Amino acid sequence: MLRQVLILLHLLGAIAWIGGMFFAYFCLRPAAAELLEPPIRLTLWTATFARFLRYTAISVVVILATGFTLIAQVGFGAAPIGWHVMLALGLVMAAVFGHIYMALFPRLRKSCADSAWPVAGQVLNSIRRLVALNLVLGICTVIAAISARGAG
Repeated sequence: MLRQVLILLHLLGAIAWIGGMFFAYFCLRPAAAELLEPPIRLTLWTATFARFLRYTAISVVVILATGFTLIAQVGFGAAPIGWHVMLALGLVMAAVFGHIYMALFPRLRKSCADSAWPVAGQVLNSIRRLVALNLVLGICTVIAAISARGAG
């Protein structure tokens, strides 16, 4: 029973994180660029990230905690290769997220508060590239999970 709960929490965290990145990148970003002038668009992104990054931080903690617990239950050496790939990709994704959350997002928020729109635009572009990277890594992580399905 504990294993199923850990897997459920792990999956819910991944769904929230990857789904949120997909929505932001492919739905919100083009709509905001099409309809909103830079000051309003950048302010929207700041408000959106204030919420999304908080939930994502919770998801990252849940994913890492459940992932390490699941690996510990079978033993690191006995874990399927797909789990090792998930772990490696997850750690890279968490590091990228940490950089966005702790370095770039505060700069975006400050630039918007100061009405420094060109700087805010540059920071948002950096965030956009890193979200794209994490989205690709997240998809690769799902592929690794499928390759390890039924193992352990």
